[in-house]
Amino acid sequence: QLQLVESGGGLVQPGGSLRLSCLASEYSLDYYVIGWFRQAPGKEREGVSCISRSGSTTNYADSVKGRVTNSKDNAKNTVYLQMNGLKPEDTAIYYCAATGKDICYRGFYILQPEYDYWGPGTAVTVSS
Repeated sequence: QLQLVESGGGLVQPGGSLRLSCLASEYSLDYYVIGWFRQAPGKEREGVSCISRSGSTTNYADSVKGRVTNSKDNAKNTVYLQMNGLKPEDTAIYYCAATGKDICYRGFYILQPEYDYWGPGTAVTVSS
């Protein structure tokens, strides 16, 4: 069974940067679309970004577009979420999730029931 583990979260000042990692074990990420989601305190979990199996296609939520880059290193079986220009409203638990379905398209990658595997999450706090 595919297992995902996120890392890279932490406390950062507004305007700062973080790079989150999603490491997959047991199976190659070549077969999976990876989505990034986040859940802020008191709010529902929302989709942030996705990356296709090949890594050639990415999509981003409007709230992070231009500040976040999703990338994939298949050799390391890891997906990265580089976040720049962080804002207090980016404070959340960030999760990566995997699906074998080809859903890295706008409006589709945010559908959480389509994902079969989830990591435990990593906390990001943006505060001065």
